[in-house]
Amino acid sequence: MRAIWQGLLFSAALAASLGHASAGETHARQILDRFEHANQWRDHVMVAAHRAGSMQAGKTLYPENSLAAVEGSVAMGAEIVEVDIRRSKDGEFVVMHDSWLDRTTTCRGEVVHYTLAELRKCRLVVEGTGAVSGETVSTLREMLTATRDRILVNLDNKLDVQALPGMITIARGLGMAEQVIVKENLWNADRIATVKATMGAIGGGFQFMAIIADDAVHDARFAETVNRAFSVRAIELINWRAGAETLTETGGPLFSTRMRAVSVRGGWHIWADTYAIVNKPGGFLSGGRGDELAVLASLPAETWGFWAERGATIIQTDEPKAAIDWLAANGYRIPYTDEARPAEPANTASIN
Repeated sequence: MRAIWQGLLFSAALAASLGHASAGETHARQILDRFEHANQWRDHVMVAAHRAGSMQAGKTLYPENSLAAVEGSVAMGAEIVEVDIRRSKDGEFVVMHDSWLDRTTTCRGEVVHYTLAELRKCRLVVEGTGAVSGETVSTLREMLTATRDRILVNLDNKLDVQALPGMITIARGLGMAEQVIVKENLWNADRIATVKATMGAIGGGFQFMAIIADDAVHDARFAETVNRAFSVRAIELINWRAGAETLTETGGPLFSTRMRAVSVRGGWHIWADTYAIVNKPGGFLSGGRGDELAVLASLPAETWGFWAERGATIIQTDEPKAAIDWLAANGYRIPYTDEARPAEPANTASIN
């Protein structure tokens, strides 16, 4: 099925892959070309590493949202790292998923009650082993500096939408706003208007992605409305699995033939999530077809393959290496033209 509706685009994708790389072009620029031109790359599934790629291999490799996790994701060939942004007591944007420090660091209490200087004393912990790492909480600026020219960065804003302008200001100051993807949940006209006002105040030069979940939206026409409002590069579609029901057979109301047609007309990527959520059913965001099914049950075709066949051209996962390896082995990845490793990060000696 995938080959039928995407096959006509393969020649254009192949030509682009052979022709876009130029002397001095960064690896991030090549990734960005694929992100910005979805219709030329329908035969390639991009991989987004959830919480910077820390969760793979039983959560034993890196602390989540760490610079080490980013390095691992770059090395394995992921195109995007997703990181979570909160604010310290003294107003600094910091990279942290939970509102509390207890689970992921050696400190206790809420992030917002710590100054940046105090957060520097907290060491990140590898969740799967409990090992205390040498890394501390990073600022948004430090995280972006480490990723410059190497990989795209998806900011999961754990604050309100009004915090986004400040984040983009930091990215612009580093000359890398185009590498940044911001996202917001959209479910009705009022929410679209609220987010659109903020986006308009920020201006352009960065990437915007909408999130649409099937608990509130059931029709692809809403995605068309979103695209008219924002000219999105991607829409993250969520197929909720509330309990122990059987695996989705279709992908739910959003992963429809019409949605695929709408994405092609709009020139945007369908983004699927297969990562796990603690204390929730397996595949909570993906109709049961999550990373647990791919790795623990050894059924990657029923997970990553299933979503790719339903039009997903970006998959966010806790298992980026396993996903990349399987997708590449099964014809869902087109190699990049720069076979050399992506550029080394800027000097981060002062970060820790």
